[in-house]
Amino acid sequence: MTEPAPLTEQDIVRLVDRFYDRVRVHPTLGPVFAAVVHDWDEHKTTLVAFWSSIVLKTGRYRGNPMAMHRPLPIDASHFAEWLALWQDTAHAVLAPAQAQQFVEHAQRIARSLMHGLGVQPRTRPLDLPRLR
Repeated sequence: MTEPAPLTEQDIVRLVDRFYDRVRVHPTLGPVFAAVVHDWDEHKTTLVAFWSSIVLKTGRYRGNPMAMHRPLPIDASHFAEWLALWQDTAHAVLAPAQAQQFVEHAQRIARSLMHGLGVQPRTRPLDLPRLR
């Protein structure tokens, strides 16, 4: 079996573009983002840098995700919907192993943000592996 081509910045651009196109029309996530994102191209550029830093180890992202999310009216259901949409989009855009890599990172990020923001799931809606 042939290994997929190495992940590139262009793969991340495709994933981020497609994901945020879907977020914008999502009935629950769309309004949360619309209230704070005024320049979608700039937001996507920032998120490409974020994911590039995480997955490709480029070190291009210089923001603070916790601070950016702290003022938002989000709860555990938002995280669950974000993760489900991210997983679906990643698997639609990337090779399976690459998509799974992004999904695993997103799960860890969601867990960290939920913990840092004090978001408590009522019935553990996120199927996230526990870090040991």
